[in-house]
Amino acid sequence: MNTLLQNVYSYHRVLQDSLSRLLPLFLLIGRVYVAWVFFKSGLTKIDDWGTTLFLFEEEYSVPWLSPEIAAFLATFGELVLPVLLIIGLFSLVSAAGLFIINVVAVISLETIAPAAELYHVVWGMILAAVVMCGPGFLAADRFLSSRFRSTS
Repeated sequence: MNTLLQNVYSYHRVLQDSLSRLLPLFLLIGRVYVAWVFFKSGLTKIDDWGTTLFLFEEEYSVPWLSPEIAAFLATFGELVLPVLLIIGLFSLVSAAGLFIINVVAVISLETIAPAAELYHVVWGMILAAVVMCGPGFLAADRFLSSRFRSTS
């Protein structure tokens, strides 16, 4: 029995080690996916700024901020942070910033469709994974970290 358990565990470790090598690729895919979603939202906001301001005044109730400031910050965040996230530059800040925008988007709506809420949960989980795991090997942060570490 002990040998069988050792063999099963040995195969499990080989499989786990093999799959862990794919983590940077999956982090990159997650970063690109979430960044694209938020970037498109930012483009929509700047495409019709009047409607954006109207929505922030009438539909989105962002606590503690005027509608104009909330609209500007959300739009700025949705256009700048996704670019940083895709590049993998300042990944912790960009992922955490988008995570906050995501949470505020959910709590600022009085009603949200269950399907839309599910998307926000998925985006939040991907962003949380980037915050906790880092951006992965395929990121500017990794290159800069190794470069600055070698010069100090």
